[in-house]
Amino acid sequence: MTHRAEDSKEAELALRSAFDDLLGELQVARDTIDDPGCFPPQPTDRNLAEGYRYLTGFMHHAIERCFHDDPDFPAFRNALSVVNKSTIDNSDAIYFYAGIDGRKRYRIRGNAGNHSHWQGKARSGEGPFAPQYLIFEVTTGPLSGDTGNLRELTPGQRVGFGTVDSSRLMVQDDGSFELLLAPEKPVGYEGNFICTRKDPGKRNPEGDDRYAEFISGRQLFYDWEQEEAIHLEIECLDTAGSHPAPLTAEKVAANLRTMGAIVRGQMRFWLQFYDVVLNCNQTHDSAGRPYAMPVNAYNAPNAASGDTGGGMSTNIYAGGIYDLAEDEALYIEAEFSGNPVYTSMHLGNLWGESPDYANHQSSLNLSQMHIGADGKQRWVVAHRDPGVQNWVDTTGLPRGYLSHRWAYPELPPKEQWPTISCRVIPFAEIQAAFPPDQPTMTPEQRRQEIRKRQRHVQRRYRVF
Repeated sequence: MTHRAEDSKEAELALRSAFDDLLGELQVARDTIDDPGCFPPQPTDRNLAEGYRYLTGFMHHAIERCFHDDPDFPAFRNALSVVNKSTIDNSDAIYFYAGIDGRKRYRIRGNAGNHSHWQGKARSGEGPFAPQYLIFEVTTGPLSGDTGNLRELTPGQRVGFGTVDSSRLMVQDDGSFELLLAPEKPVGYEGNFICTRKDPGKRNPEGDDRYAEFISGRQLFYDWEQEEAIHLEIECLDTAGSHPAPLTAEKVAANLRTMGAIVRGQMRFWLQFYDVVLNCNQTHDSAGRPYAMPVNAYNAPNAASGDTGGGMSTNIYAGGIYDLAEDEALYIEAEFSGNPVYTSMHLGNLWGESPDYANHQSSLNLSQMHIGADGKQRWVVAHRDPGVQNWVDTTGLPRGYLSHRWAYPELPPKEQWPTISCRVIPFAEIQAAFPPDQPTMTPEQRRQEIRKRQRHVQRRYRVF
């Protein structure tokens, strides 16, 4: 292979230019942290510190997406994790994704182990158990927030191709399963399948076929001591056994620019989303804004949609903002009907990061909390431990997001959706606010619960 000095010089200049562009985009992204026009949280010491961590989380994510995600040689990666939290993420979840090319065929494999609690059944046998819930979703891009512009929430900007969740996933007796993705279902195929091609849309009936670009999903955990993550494999059947082309300066230059655009877009998009769509800063007229996030109160529960920034398609969400003095607490009650496969309550800081859920009880799911004899869900949000089981720890954040989720494989009629309410109470009145059957918890019992959380989070995100 002939090497020419002018080729090397051209590559050097192209890469330097792309890297300079990356640094410029990262600077624009950095400015989001303290530019009032970008709707950042109040610039306290902790908010600023967490803002810089938030930025580096998007950098971590963008490196993986731009340099290690190849639709011809895919692998599942964490979309969110303990090192890149955002979007008011769910503390019980593994968020996973892989880029795909909907013109090609893919096979996903996994082994759920003991999944006796799937499909509405009771748990049986011995652990470890599969996660409480698993879902796969196939869509076009971009991933939510990439553009940095709220126009991506416009209906039709992102196309869904189908979902398969643990309520209908076909699993073998030994716990193994396969899911096929392809533009056409093979003749005679009876297994799990999502089609990755759609005919032209109604808005453009003369246009081209549309093809999927991502498969994503979630594994949701209830019992953090007994449930184990499912290892998922994905391969492109059209390229399996071959190898990718070597990197080129042209490709890396493009990747660097895409990386910068993703970080800038994500940093700008979500703060704009919180301000404009959710009205979290209370700067817009609240009339006609069903998804606004009130302070020490809740919006009406609503299903996942573009208006909620996407989210898991089987979820019903409710949210608000807590704002508590040191001697105050937020007492919360909720009721649901039917049998959701998953329900939980989580906090978020004002960047949309879940607080440290490994070392603090900053979230509670249905398995971790006590449900009273009347079937109601009850929580209390407070800055220090009041000695009741259903305490949710602010980790010292005086103000933050409240996020509740109820997942139904088939959404019930709207009149049967969950209801939720809350009120601010003095810290000294917390135990009296709960019914008498609410269990108390000693400091030693709380330490043991935190140890369970610490061990689970290490297992959930282990790398070997």
